Amino acid sequence: MSKVRLGLVGCGNMAQQHASRFNMLEDRVELTAAVDYNIESAEAVCAEFDGCRPFTDYRDILDSVDAVLIAVPHHYHYESAKFFLEAGKHVLLEKPMANTDEKCVDLVKIGEKAEGVFMIAYIMRYHPLVARMKELVDQKYYGDVIQMSIWTEQLTQFGPDHWRASAKNLGGGEFMSHGCHYVDILLWFLGRPVRGVHLGTNFGTPWMEKDGTSNAVIEFEGGQLGYHFGTWGARGTKLGYSFQAHCTEGMLEIDFQNGKLLGHKNVRGEEVVKETETLMNVEGRKFTHNELAHFLDCIETGATPLTDAPGSLQGLRLIWRLYESEEEDRMADLRGLGLDEFQGV
Repeated sequence: MSKVRLGLVGCGNMAQQHASRFNMLEDRVELTAAVDYNIESAEAVCAEFDGCRPFTDYRDILDSVDAVLIAVPHHYHYESAKFFLEAGKHVLLEKPMANTDEKCVDLVKIGEKAEGVFMIAYIMRYHPLVARMKELVDQKYYGDVIQMSIWTEQLTQFGPDHWRASAKNLGGGEFMSHGCHYVDILLWFLGRPVRGVHLGTNFGTPWMEKDGTSNAVIEFEGGQLGYHFGTWGARGTKLGYSFQAHCTEGMLEIDFQNGKLLGHKNVRGEEVVKETETLMNVEGRKFTHNELAHFLDCIETGATPLTDAPGSLQGLRLIWRLYESEEEDRMADLRGLGLDEFQGV
């Protein structure tokens, strides 16, 4: 099969992280176009790939590509994804899909009618440690999940004129921009949400118009709880990036900083013991090539992406409901947004 001709739309930091791994799939894909309003950024990307041409307008690359990876600022997601889907191209769109429900619904409808694959870049599902933890949870390795907790602690600062500082351009705050990854994971692991609460603040992150630090608690239909703490204001951290799934017979933990999936068990029968086993080791922290490989698999086979547009919209609707309930000082009703339900389209 011939290689997929890929266009990179947006050549900022996130796009460069993707591009740095393209060589791992060079037998399946070739970068033929790079687009950025700053031509020097596009030229810098193309300098790393033979046959890549730089552009400043994504509308000029249709004849050069079969598929696109869109990594532009959030408030440009809708118009660029719409353009390529309607042109019959395969689209891998960075998260979040769009900044409003109306625009997301429109993209879902366009994607359903489009000839190409439409996939959202929720990269955490393609991390080998996360995928293995999901397998162990589904297998009830330590019994049933009681609570899944996710910590993401980092220092991410922007100047006052940066687009990410604007709640309108970002689509919200840290919870929307970064937390959407982990809401997606909680839905994937735990199923249909029932109710929840969110508290966020920009204290300690004054460069953010909305929340730079975020806490979300979600109750699921089976009685499990999900929790996410995220901050862009960490001046120090112990957990860094960590997943913990407390289960009825033990606890699963992902330590991303050290590339380990661990199992912890403190009780065996009636005897109190402390057992820790290493269930998986990986090297490296970025696995964008796994995400791109799945995108290429879907192009080749016609399969629906694991991170498709309807599933993405469900997660974003959960975030919007939590934001709304926070403003109104009440608990959010999250029913109707589960993984096997799609309303409003």
